[in-house]
Amino acid sequence: MTNAKEIAKHLLDIKAVSLSPTAPFTWASGLKSPIYCDNRVTMSYPVVRRQIAQGLAQLIQDTYGEIDVVAGTATAGIPHAAWVAEILDLPMIYIRSSAKKHGKGNQIEGVLHEGQRVVVIEDLISTGGSVLEATDAVENAGGKVLGVAAIFTYELAQSTKQFSAKNMAFTTLTQYSTLIEVARENGVISENELKLLMQWRENPQEWNAL
Repeated sequence: MTNAKEIAKHLLDIKAVSLSPTAPFTWASGLKSPIYCDNRVTMSYPVVRRQIAQGLAQLIQDTYGEIDVVAGTATAGIPHAAWVAEILDLPMIYIRSSAKKHGKGNQIEGVLHEGQRVVVIEDLISTGGSVLEATDAVENAGGKVLGVAAIFTYELAQSTKQFSAKNMAFTTLTQYSTLIEVARENGVISENELKLLMQWRENPQEWNAL
């Protein structure tokens, strides 16, 4: 089993990812979706979170080479960034969704020096909008963002377009296509449900469950 498949199976086993093609979830945006991902669940499973942290650390080294700082997005990316920073023995920062309204008004917590090479860790990439705002914040503060590393991506076309428009690289431990393949192999979903899940990724705006 490849590492991407192994991580996907972990996410399904601990119910960090739920699949429901015939009774879809509704995202905050109003979009109907046959999948719901909450990677915060991984924090409660030491074996899984350790494998994710080790996988992200290796992924960062293989994809981006030498870096100076590990950054986590608030809030779901923070614990994973902390574990990865520990493995790589590097400084860590985290990025708020917006600057604080009190105190020093920080958006970035921790120490970031001008020109330092940063990789931003996110738990999940859907459209890519929020993590790209985080990379902007780091660059506005003087950091040089080499790219983004995440646990999982829905592989939506919108995210690819947004990252391309920003000329920002991203890499993930596993992805939607792998996860639904693993789900089918393990009897979590039927062939018909697999088709529905594939159709959603191709056209989520117009997708309809059975």
